[in-house]
Amino acid sequence: MSKRTTTPEERQRRREEQRARLARATEELLTSEGWRRWLRARATFHRYSLRNTLLIAQQAEERGFTATHVAGFRAWLRLERCVRKGERGLRILAPMSVKDRDEAGEETGERRTFFREAAVFDVSQTEPLPDRAPVELRPPGAEIEGDSHAELVPRLEALAEDIGYPASYREDLGRAAGLCNRAARTITVRAGMAANRTAAILIHELGHALVAEVDGPALPAGLEEVLVESVAFVVSAAVGLDVSCEAVPYIASFGGDDPLEALERSAQAIDTIARRIEDALELRNTGETPEAA
Repeated sequence: MSKRTTTPEERQRRREEQRARLARATEELLTSEGWRRWLRARATFHRYSLRNTLLIAQQAEERGFTATHVAGFRAWLRLERCVRKGERGLRILAPMSVKDRDEAGEETGERRTFFREAAVFDVSQTEPLPDRAPVELRPPGAEIEGDSHAELVPRLEALAEDIGYPASYREDLGRAAGLCNRAARTITVRAGMAANRTAAILIHELGHALVAEVDGPALPAGLEEVLVESVAFVVSAAVGLDVSCEAVPYIASFGGDDPLEALERSAQAIDTIARRIEDALELRNTGETPEAA
């Protein structure tokens, strides 16, 4: 059977529902728990866009659970799991590429990208297929004082070199574990730490180096530290380091006359900086992962 064609009125209603859903998700940033909820979602779903991580965090909270791994219906089948009957998907925006046509209806050779609403389901909405062994979804978190993630250190050093902030190691850093000197364009890390902690400190200092490229060099010191702490949590958690976002300061106090606009801008900056570091670490995600939407 062919699909029923939707009417213009139905399409307009769906667009309005999408906008309203995204507005509610963005407004969640105005509370400290909503902010940290988004940070946890961003760390977990690092291949999803800013808008989609906001949507996932808000809808999961609305339904009373924390999303830990989402995928589409068919993707779960490939992972040897099936969505339980009656479960409602989390609505996100997925890109769809179509051939461009001119006014006469002829193909131009170009393609255009639209965004359509799609449903994903959290692992808590699924169950293993009978007589199948479900695919392992996520490695366990690694202790910050261990050496399990030593391979990340040279990749982070290479990124530091690439952006013009070569990293070096010293023992006499006082109470600091790492320093980013933007005037001298250097990153210095305390020598002798465990590899996992060294990686976490490099991520933090790279955040300081990159924040000027995203939000300009004149950010207030307090706001910059909030952004960088958030980036450090997001990337560290995404690579599997056992960290917590509970110590990340809440950003609303720096919001000025329009806190929501400031929070949206800050969330975008965090997403952009984290994505740059994640790309250098060659992070990958399992399952169905719509990119920027």
